[in-house]
Amino acid sequence: MIKPRTPPGVMELLPRDQIAFQRMLDVIRRNYERFGFLPVETPVFELSEILLTKSGGETERQVYFAQSTGALEQFHKSGASEGTPELALRFDLTVPLARYVAEHEHELAFPFRRYQMQRVYRGERAQRGRFREFYQCDIDVIGKDALSIRHDAEIPAVIYAVFRELDIGPFTIQLNNRKLLRGFFEALGVADGALQALVLREVDKLDKRGEDHVSATLMGEGFGLTADTVTAILAMAKVRSTSHANALEMLDQLGVGDNESLRDGIAELREVLELVRALGVPETHYALNFSIARGLDYYTGTVYETTLNDYPQIGSICSGGRYDDLASHYTKSKLPGVGISIGLTRLFWQLREAGIVSSAESSVQVLVALMDEARLTDSLALARQLRAAGIATEVQLEAKKIGRQFQYADRAGIRFVVLVGEDEAARGVVAVKDLRREAQFELPRDELAGALRVELEQQRVIEGQ
Repeated sequence: MIKPRTPPGVMELLPRDQIAFQRMLDVIRRNYERFGFLPVETPVFELSEILLTKSGGETERQVYFAQSTGALEQFHKSGASEGTPELALRFDLTVPLARYVAEHEHELAFPFRRYQMQRVYRGERAQRGRFREFYQCDIDVIGKDALSIRHDAEIPAVIYAVFRELDIGPFTIQLNNRKLLRGFFEALGVADGALQALVLREVDKLDKRGEDHVSATLMGEGFGLTADTVTAILAMAKVRSTSHANALEMLDQLGVGDNESLRDGIAELREVLELVRALGVPETHYALNFSIARGLDYYTGTVYETTLNDYPQIGSICSGGRYDDLASHYTKSKLPGVGISIGLTRLFWQLREAGIVSSAESSVQVLVALMDEARLTDSLALARQLRAAGIATEVQLEAKKIGRQFQYADRAGIRFVVLVGEDEAARGVVAVKDLRREAQFELPRDELAGALRVELEQQRVIEGQ
């Protein structure tokens, strides 16, 4: 007999944990839609020539490849003489988005505002808290030829709305700008673009690896920066704003001279900060952080990372930024964009480990118990009545001892058990057992649905759903 087990690197949940996870998905989707983003889904697999165009190296080693026998047979029937149509599972949602926008460019309205919430796959070494299959929840705004910096300011407003409703504790949206960082490096004499990209990657690791490690790396082989240059870089990277006014002061103190990149980065950040405040994000929830660089080279302007104030060890719970040209490998059109991603599987796992989220109540709100076989038709009619009122209802389809039915409801997380025996039926009432409050009461049958709706609405208000 084969032992049942899941492959390493996946998260498989029990129903009540799955409900909690699904509710987080619902909150994210609801807020994305409130800000005018439209849903998109792309296939779980792409043609490998599309998927790997902008990657290679470490990314390519992490990609899962697949080949459908049916697709191969069809390929040969089509008369192709060489090669095979190789497929690969998507490793993020950004490359599929680039392909999607390039393919449908003439059918879309720009700026194109899309959200996408799907699983992605990476062949990483399985370890605690890291997954090979996981949900990403992305939004992006894509422009045609140009995209106003004002869209960069809207992204923190979306982040704030999502995490405020998720109610997982105080958080800070940290902002920076890659142009500002490149201009600052240039002012220090680090003018080579390739070296700047390497320095940016190391600065982005400051919170994870510490000052000593990053300092040693920047002065070591492959970088060769002087001690004074590294000291200046790290001094800047450690600065955090404490208020909106303080963030503007930090920008004023940088100076610009004839440094165009630094000047542009400061101007963009200043406009973003002013609009973030105008969009209603409290200044307690955003800050400048000059160490935020985002390791991916395609970011060119504003960058974001969001962290939980009380759980810094969790790291970034939402990140992203501005990029100049999304789909240069697939179209001659210039398609700049800005976006963010929430890695929900990893976030949910970490929040559960930290005790911030817990199993949810069952999505089934009522169990109609079956007192004896003769009452089955009546129990089914009562369930229909409750479902018609919008109450999720399960019927016990086999008569069992009432204690066992209560035990089942409790284990399944169902709050209310409704009972109709001969005595209750004769008096036109139903008995209701509230397992949460450990109380039992009777109601006229025609008042049952209304009374339960009131109780369930109060429960939703208390739980903030």
